[in-house]
Amino acid sequence: MSKIGIIGAGAFGTGLASTLARAKNDITLWGRNPNYIKTINSTNMNERYLPNITLPKNIFATSNFQDLENLDTLLMVTPAQHLRHTLKNLKLINLNCPIVFCSKGIETSTGKLQSDIATEFLGPAPYAALSGPGFAIELAKGMPTALTLGTDDLQLGISLQTLLSTETLRLYLSNDIRGVQLGGALKNVFAIASGIVVGAGLGESARAAIVTRGFAELARLSHAMGGKSDTLNGLSGLGDLTLSCTSSQSRNFSFGQQLAKSGNLKPSHTVEGIETALATIKLAKKYNVEMPIAAQVAAVLTGEATVNDALSNLMGRPLKSEV
Repeated sequence: MSKIGIIGAGAFGTGLASTLARAKNDITLWGRNPNYIKTINSTNMNERYLPNITLPKNIFATSNFQDLENLDTLLMVTPAQHLRHTLKNLKLINLNCPIVFCSKGIETSTGKLQSDIATEFLGPAPYAALSGPGFAIELAKGMPTALTLGTDDLQLGISLQTLLSTETLRLYLSNDIRGVQLGGALKNVFAIASGIVVGAGLGESARAAIVTRGFAELARLSHAMGGKSDTLNGLSGLGDLTLSCTSSQSRNFSFGQQLAKSGNLKPSHTVEGIETALATIKLAKKYNVEMPIAAQVAAVLTGEATVNDALSNLMGRPLKSEV
């Protein structure tokens, strides 16, 4: 039995806790609201994020960071925009274990990936990133899921791959932690675009174009920032992009769909693609990468363009070669 800590008691954090607990691991799930945490412990359920799902009894929920000491590994599942605040308050004496980043996003204010933010606070610790096409509810139900585990340390990767893989969660190893993080973050922007296309009734051909050309944009920026093409061709790139652009379970897709129908720019839950879109256009400018779809998504989100304006801008661009 391994001792695994998870920071973030939202849907994905709880889904990971559930599948890892079923594999007979000792799971400590941290959340910031003490009353909410008490309810998880007393009912073995997380009704707010995963209603009607009974959690394994070997999940201990807590709001005390000290309960996360002496772990075999720590999974960080806080939203990307909150990671800096969480790390500022993370006061652990015995945090001598690998840290795995499981959220998908880029910090808007700095354009930094989660491993870069963590390095500011913790130094060059053993880091990894977990990403790919997986929904929290399916993890919690024990449905088969395959994800990518990225780390620049091969031996660390092999160890974590063995530790975190279960009968229902299969991890593929990558030596490209930057590419894994970039694929997971950037796909959210194009999932919003795909949702807008569907919500506006523009047809499946338009959605296919968004997925394909969105992948090209994602690949260009990732390459410029040090990601590897093989990584993007796998689960954490193309796989995650495809799922998020085609499923109503995707928060980013659903937000884009509702945005096109209602014009409402205020989501009812965390939608990482909103902030990531704003970070993406800054990074595209910094690295001199052309990303017209991402730019139009950002323009719609900031109110600088309507959906119709964005469509006209994209269709009116000069004709170019596909390669």
